[in-house]
Amino acid sequence: MEQLKNNHKIKAPSFDLQQYLKRIHFEGEIKLNLEGIKKLMQSQIFSVPFENIDVQAGKAISLIGDDIVNQIVNKNRGGYCYQINGIFSLMLQEIGLPHYYIAVRPLVNPDPNAKTHLAIIATIENEEYLIDLGFGGNSIREPLKLSEIGSEIQHGSDTFNLVKTEENEFLLQILIGKEWSNLYSFDLTPQRWIDFKTANYYNYSHPDSVFTQKLIVVLQNPLGKKILSKNSLKSVTNGIAEIISFEDDQLDTILETEFNLKV
Repeated sequence: MEQLKNNHKIKAPSFDLQQYLKRIHFEGEIKLNLEGIKKLMQSQIFSVPFENIDVQAGKAISLIGDDIVNQIVNKNRGGYCYQINGIFSLMLQEIGLPHYYIAVRPLVNPDPNAKTHLAIIATIENEEYLIDLGFGGNSIREPLKLSEIGSEIQHGSDTFNLVKTEENEFLLQILIGKEWSNLYSFDLTPQRWIDFKTANYYNYSHPDSVFTQKLIVVLQNPLGKKILSKNSLKSVTNGIAEIISFEDDQLDTILETEFNLKV
């Protein structure tokens, strides 16, 4: 089990820690405690957008580590869960933090879903934490301790809850209004990086995939987040949302000014 957790991760000979830290605007000393990993995680989610622009352009999404480094670090782009959590894993490997991958079942729509999402379980100060930078507008914003079952967990203006299901799986929920909404479920079975090849193919090519159906871009910030979906831009600041609509010919300008994306 430990061998599977420690091996079979994403590999990228071109990954350079200092270049990555510059990309995410991280300053200071890296610390392997909870506050240190939280700072790294938030530096990335405040700098690297969740986005499916290439999927919308009909491109295949590569899981090759060097391609992900080139996409995010060199081209100043973002990506979806495999790319965003993948590059965070490369950083965790470089700094020596134990972690492994899990396969996650999204539950944001009523239809049955396969385990098409990738998240990370990391050991920080002898405790296991869920780390996930790549679940779009409802991503957690800091490591979430797995032992905090049934407790309301505040991440900025978002409130999360982690419960155990009848199947003995973890269920992550978010508070929307006064109702708990299910985000995803998972168990702690370690996965290999290659295990997500099929799910990735589904996400970028299948007509039922949300990523093939519409453009989605999300960038978190210290006060909230910005979410672009189709022709709508939603800005959330301290829990207060403002929504504007835009025309197709305004898209490139909005991507550049609001998300620092030049496509």
